[in-house]
Amino acid sequence: MKQSLEDEFTAFVADRGQSLLRIAHALTGDRESAQDLVQGALAKAYARWPRIHGDAEAYVRKIIYNDRASAWRRPGRRNEVTVAEVPDRAAAGRHDQDVTDRIAVREALLSLPERQRAVLVMRYLEDRSVEETAEVLGCRPGTVASQASRALNKLRLLVGDRPVSMGGAR
Repeated sequence: MKQSLEDEFTAFVADRGQSLLRIAHALTGDRESAQDLVQGALAKAYARWPRIHGDAEAYVRKIIYNDRASAWRRPGRRNEVTVAEVPDRAAAGRHDQDVTDRIAVREALLSLPERQRAVLVMRYLEDRSVEETAEVLGCRPGTVASQASRALNKLRLLVGDRPVSMGGAR
């Protein structure tokens, strides 16, 4: 029995939704903004589903990056991160140090310019090539390489000798 296009879309969202949300969260630094970004991208994809359902994930990821890039260009954009509560400091243990390191890396990542953050997310979280990243962001491969280099240098300065792991930027 052949699946309807609506069933295919629903299955796609169930299967790939968390992965898309993880990428959007790394780009925005905020769960609610990430959810909004993914929801908007999925709404756009749904409208075009009959044409894209065979290569939907790449299409939706491109929408996510393009929509986020459009938001960067809007006047009055803000780079704020809100939290419900200020965390208490606990006694320093290995787990506490790991958490402290992750928070420092996350804050450093969020302090980067939006384009540099997007390059790092695509290159190291998504493991995309320089060429793929350039295509999605609409720039030259040399720009991707220089943005990645600048971003990594800035992260090294901000976090010191802490390990920088993009996979832990959730």
